[in-house]
Amino acid sequence: MNSKQRAYLRKISAMEAPIFQVSSVTPELTAAIDEALEKRELIKLSVLKNCFDDPRSIAEVLADRTHSSVVHVIGRKIVLYRPAKEEKNRKIILP
Repeated sequence: MNSKQRAYLRKISAMEAPIFQVSSVTPELTAAIDEALEKRELIKLSVLKNCFDDPRSIAEVLADRTHSSVVHVIGRKIVLYRPAKEEKNRKIILP
């Protein structure tokens, strides 16, 4: 993913509300995020204040386990992107 595509995804994600609140990375959370990525392609997560892990490391672990890309991490907000597996189901067309 190049910087132009990342900027485009950041612009789209600015209007989104976080759909998950993360306190720790569990297999159940990973499965739920995987399903959400297949449906939405772009999701925003919020890391809870009681989580002592670094949001950047949580983003990297989740991206690795879900085969997605980290768009950006700002504060306690994480944005992940993964295109839909089927071409006909893709909602976001990258520039």
